[in-house]
Amino acid sequence: MTNLQKPSLGLIRANWNAPKRVHALFTLRTGGVSSGPFGGLDGLSGMNVGLYCGDVPACVRANRAILAGLAGGEPHWLRQVHGTAVVQADHAAPEQEADGLWTATPGVVLAIQTADCLPVVLADSEGCAVAALHAGWKGLAGGILQKGVKTLRGALGPGARILAWLAPRIGPESFEVGGDVLEAMKKKLPQAGLAFAPGPKSGKWMADLACLAREALAQEGVAAEDVSDCGLSTAADPQRFFSYRRDKGRTGRHATLVWMEP
Repeated sequence: MTNLQKPSLGLIRANWNAPKRVHALFTLRTGGVSSGPFGGLDGLSGMNVGLYCGDVPACVRANRAILAGLAGGEPHWLRQVHGTAVVQADHAAPEQEADGLWTATPGVVLAIQTADCLPVVLADSEGCAVAALHAGWKGLAGGILQKGVKTLRGALGPGARILAWLAPRIGPESFEVGGDVLEAMKKKLPQAGLAFAPGPKSGKWMADLACLAREALAQEGVAAEDVSDCGLSTAADPQRFFSYRRDKGRTGRHATLVWMEP
């Protein structure tokens, strides 16, 4: 007999040391209403949240509404441009061009979209402020993580202890890049070479986004024990994840959400 039951919403919840009032999660590819390449592996019930990847806008808005119900408030969505702008969600325009959001207001929900890039969630140890950052290689090379940490400390004080959660992203076994990426990283991160291994093709490198993120966070004094990593690769698991590179650009976008309870 055919199973006509819609898949439940798949989620990965952050496993880190943030206060209980801070909620952070990453959506999997099923549990929504998108279809085709924006659906599950069977092409159905997809939780795509990206408005600019070719999906039917009404389906994307329906998926976003599901997440608003889950979080208890409408998430703040950005039009991400692989830059380093980090804006305060309380004053951000809808779909504002930026790649990071922060807030010190309970109940304000931050959202980042990814399909291989690294989503990074920040919070202080007292649960007074949170940030969500889109860290692809261009953002990492530009210093978006350092900017995110500085922004939270600017709001809370220079002594604030910052915690970070690294959500699913393309793993180093799948992320082949050119030498230009390595050189761009070295300009911002002196030890960036540790995050690159020679690739199977001449002149190519396999890049570890999580390793680069740890170095960027360390530059701002975020302790290694305060960085939690889910360790999951989007490219390696088509059952659960969209992947821009694996799916040759025709794919959906995951959401990483973070908010503080009122």
